[in-house]
Amino acid sequence: MTVQVAQALLEKVRKSLPPEKAALVRDALEYAQQAHQGQNRRSGEPYIEHPVNVASFLADLDLDATTISAALLHDVVEDCGVSVEELGRRFGSDVARLVDGVTKLTKLDKLTDPSSPITPRKDGTQAESIRKMLIAMAEDIRVVLIKLADRLHNMKTLSVMPPERRVAISQETLDIYAPLAHRLGMGEIKWQLEDLSFRYLQPNQYRAISKLLNTKRQEREAFVQQVTEVLRREIANAGFQAEVYGRPKHIYSIYRKAQAYAAQGKEISDIYDLFAVRILVPSIQDCYGVLGVVHSLWRPVPGQFDDYIASPKENMYQSLHTSVRAINGVPLEVQVRTYQMHVFAEYGVAAHWRYKEGAGAGTSKALKFEEKMTWLRQLLEWQRDLSGAEEFLESVKTDIFNDQVFVYTPKNDIKELPAGSTPIDFAYHIHTELGHRCIGAKVNGKLVSLDTQLKSGDTVEILTSKVARGPSLDWLNPHLGFVRTATARQSIRGWFRRQERASNILRGRELLKKETRRFSVAFEDAEIAKMFGMDALDDFYAALGSGLLSITQVSARLSSKPEAPPSVLDTQPETLPEAPSAGITVLGVGDLLTRMAQCCHPLPGDEIVGFITRLRGVTVHRKDCSNVRNVSDRDRLVPVSWGSTKDLFPVRLRIEAWDRVGLLHDITGAMSGEGANILNATTEVSADGTVSILCTIQVSSMAQLSRVFSHVESVRAVRSIVRLNHGEEPLQGAAAKGKPASQTRPATA
Repeated sequence: MTVQVAQALLEKVRKSLPPEKAALVRDALEYAQQAHQGQNRRSGEPYIEHPVNVASFLADLDLDATTISAALLHDVVEDCGVSVEELGRRFGSDVARLVDGVTKLTKLDKLTDPSSPITPRKDGTQAESIRKMLIAMAEDIRVVLIKLADRLHNMKTLSVMPPERRVAISQETLDIYAPLAHRLGMGEIKWQLEDLSFRYLQPNQYRAISKLLNTKRQEREAFVQQVTEVLRREIANAGFQAEVYGRPKHIYSIYRKAQAYAAQGKEISDIYDLFAVRILVPSIQDCYGVLGVVHSLWRPVPGQFDDYIASPKENMYQSLHTSVRAINGVPLEVQVRTYQMHVFAEYGVAAHWRYKEGAGAGTSKALKFEEKMTWLRQLLEWQRDLSGAEEFLESVKTDIFNDQVFVYTPKNDIKELPAGSTPIDFAYHIHTELGHRCIGAKVNGKLVSLDTQLKSGDTVEILTSKVARGPSLDWLNPHLGFVRTATARQSIRGWFRRQERASNILRGRELLKKETRRFSVAFEDAEIAKMFGMDALDDFYAALGSGLLSITQVSARLSSKPEAPPSVLDTQPETLPEAPSAGITVLGVGDLLTRMAQCCHPLPGDEIVGFITRLRGVTVHRKDCSNVRNVSDRDRLVPVSWGSTKDLFPVRLRIEAWDRVGLLHDITGAMSGEGANILNATTEVSADGTVSILCTIQVSSMAQLSRVFSHVESVRAVRSIVRLNHGEEPLQGAAAKGKPASQTRPATA
């Protein structure tokens, strides 16, 4: 067996490498055979079979002679007492460096093996193993290619190991090596590692799925043969050259899909999309041409098309994916890609490395390879400051290896999202308009809040409004955790930018005018804009008017005034009618039981927060409400936002003016002219000819209140108008002294 494998390896390299390079591999093989002479594996076979099989796999990838030679020699330092220096003298520094890198990773593997006889598992050793692997990848990706090939052959011969060792090694392979292969775009080795690990980790499920596939094998093969014949004929008639063949479903991928089906109450036998074909063509233009043939032949399944050619995955994967209702309406998955894309999809970075080496150092193709590996170097920079082993390991698993989640649409179409993504990210991933109309979500059939982080295998259903309502500003708040992906954030910001910029500018200018007048500040508008890092004044006004920047934030910059003491005016505070709560969204989900707080009477446009009561649902307060600031149980505070509503909300105002005949008539006329409903009014005249008017009005929004302020301020003799919190009254004699009011104006919507 060993002689046959070795001869097959030499035959491969003679066909793919120049004579002098093939000679290097032959010398490395002879040296490895001598070094491992007399050594046997646990299975009893000569040890040399392991490095020869590892090298043979890499030769199948058409890698260079240096990598294949290092693969043949990768165990001689660890197991045969050969020094790295000796390898350098015999085979060159590149081979020695690769062998040294693999040897260091192998030593760490033994330390991290929980059942290793060398040493028990130590805290931090697995983190250090991964860190070393990442560094080796950044220095020379071929080190990890050898390590992956080494792990693949070990998994294929794992049956001779004790049960506890099989489980430990399989778990590490599934957690680390298979995701690493996926991140490097090596689909062929990824699925083999997953299936082999799954076989030992969950043998019962493995056998059940294998049995299912075997029982349906004849039916599946007959159907695939039928559709491939139809496709070949139609594609040829359309004038395209293509290779069409059935694509097998891998056992572990079926298991993961079965988990998603189980969440929907379905059995594994209900999995219908076990049928898949792949079409390989010469050029990108042919990909789209053949796709047209497929879609004209069979009706596409809505929402089941992905174009990874125009938008490649992070691991460099490119292909067209579609699903159609094929013969007799049976769903069929179809992948269309070029031959080159197929090589890259199967062998990933290994193929890119070969592509780079063939181009020569310094060429555009070589630089393109380096650009594709930039993500790895960036990730290493981000991890450099993480000193704790546990923190580092968790960060690596989420940011590098498990950086993606695979979730399903209600039609069982799988979607790939960054880890930590929420239903809002999912909605915008499907379609921008779906994100804009999102008002809620169900995960695995259960209603969840929109900040719920999705997990692999989840089935996500987006609930939408019947009318276009647009996203919530809360979704852009990073502290609330509604959105993780940059795509969703950009779509949300774009929606707000498109909403009546001119109106937002006018509204923002009016809001700022009133705020600066109320505080009697001497700042110019441009100076205030620069406080928030905005050079363009219109951008600042638009941010205020659209709610991207709240007037409360401006107030905090402009004033740090003390709270006003109680007034003698209207010492018996009135009880305002309870405001409607329609349109309030709690945790991104509408239609929950809410009520407006009587202490601060929030108005649409105010920054608000919800307080979970024990019997009356969620009470909505203004964020600057003293009751909110003083609450002890902060866990009962939840994010809430304003929805679309036509209801009226009560607002208490204080107006300071010079007394004159007809003053109250003109003020109430100005308010009524803007559609505000006046509930009551109380006046107090001072000896110096000034008057303080306390009134309660009803308005539908902050925009309407802003217009009321503008019209009242334009009434002759009116000096100021401010909004009051519940229980807050003007200072005694404030009207006579002309002091500004102490109430902070609300934020806009």
